[in-house]
Amino acid sequence: MAYNIKRFRKIIQWRNYNELFHPLTSTHKYNNGLITLVVANDFLKNRINKLYISKINELALKYSKDPVRFKFITEDESAKDNDVPERKLSFDYRKGNLNQTYSFDSFVVGKSNMFAFRMAMKVADQPGAVANPFYLFGDVGLGKTHLMQAIGNYILDNDVTKRILYVKADNFIEDFVSLLSMKGKNEEFNNKYRDIDVLLVDDIQIMANASKTQMEFFKLFDYLYLNNKQIVITSDKPASQLKNIMPRLTSRFEAGLSVDIQVPDLEHRISILKRKMVTFDDEIAISDNILNFIAKQFTANIRELEGALIRLITYAQTFNLEITMDLVHEALGTILKVRQTSESLNDNNYNKIQSLVADYFQITLEDLIGKKRHAKYTLPRHIAMYLIKSKYNIPYKTIGSLFNDRDHSTVLSACDKIERELKVDKTLKFAIDTINKKLNSNLSR
Repeated sequence: MAYNIKRFRKIIQWRNYNELFHPLTSTHKYNNGLITLVVANDFLKNRINKLYISKINELALKYSKDPVRFKFITEDESAKDNDVPERKLSFDYRKGNLNQTYSFDSFVVGKSNMFAFRMAMKVADQPGAVANPFYLFGDVGLGKTHLMQAIGNYILDNDVTKRILYVKADNFIEDFVSLLSMKGKNEEFNNKYRDIDVLLVDDIQIMANASKTQMEFFKLFDYLYLNNKQIVITSDKPASQLKNIMPRLTSRFEAGLSVDIQVPDLEHRISILKRKMVTFDDEIAISDNILNFIAKQFTANIRELEGALIRLITYAQTFNLEITMDLVHEALGTILKVRQTSESLNDNNYNKIQSLVADYFQITLEDLIGKKRHAKYTLPRHIAMYLIKSKYNIPYKTIGSLFNDRDHSTVLSACDKIERELKVDKTLKFAIDTINKKLNSNLSR
């Protein structure tokens, strides 16, 4: 063990070890292979979980005879937690592939994701019993992967022997293609995907058009479901709107619980920025005005929002500068300029779609965007919403703002309706094809 401590010190450097780990002298709890250690405050816990927990658990798995996993909690959390008797492991543990910084504790909850968060916690608490499959959908960068992996990490934190497999849909396709091209791979494939307790599949929409892969996934899905294994799936759209995915699969996705994550509002985005600030080494002073400014610039993608904050703080630390509004424009100027140019072009393109649709159906732009509910206006309105979504894939809430501030569910329903009717209505298909040709012609000028 002494050798392993020296090895760990070398990996993370002496200064960081003395600052973060030297004060740790006692184990709060050992249960089912999970070792829980107490740190003084949230700052230390977040630093360890962000930078070192993966290295710690990697060393533990490499050098420990028994499967073991570490977890760090604060003294306040320790006081609330009841000791659980140690339990002997009864079978082998197979290492998962989760990002251990993705936890429920580090997920910032707001109105846009409250329901998804609460249901994810219930699924994690009772895998296979509450909602199976659990289908999470929403636009890019809103936290679907974080919440999905938080489910897996929570399950492992309570029982280190559970076998959790996280896989992106494109990696599943690669594994299946490998199976087809090499003899003797069938058993290896089944061992990987069937000998598990929880399957987490990210970005299922990537399987579109991969018919053979979909058939294999269908068989895997049924096997796990019938054996009461928890299945969690993420996508960028509802199951009913998945294109080129076989109906027998989408119907199974819809048979479980489907929950969406929406774009966070301004207050929620500011909370995300404040939580992100805790993960930095030093105490960073950023005024509420600056946080408010950044949150207003990056509205639809949490990754971009956090990336802007990281760039600003790193820039200030590199040049040892105070974070002022002038520095914000200096550090983020290029990003903000590109975004403003892009948004300006997109705004013009959205207007072109609306104008072309209004012209085609011989109604005014005001009536297209307005609140009249006669079919003469609602059909063109739905078509315009559908075209903007299919061409630019912006959030439903953003599209709603282009149509007199209609809500997310109204736009979602409109797009879904057009998608269904396109399959059977030749007149509708002709109209949309014609508008698309005019749009492409305009944009290419």
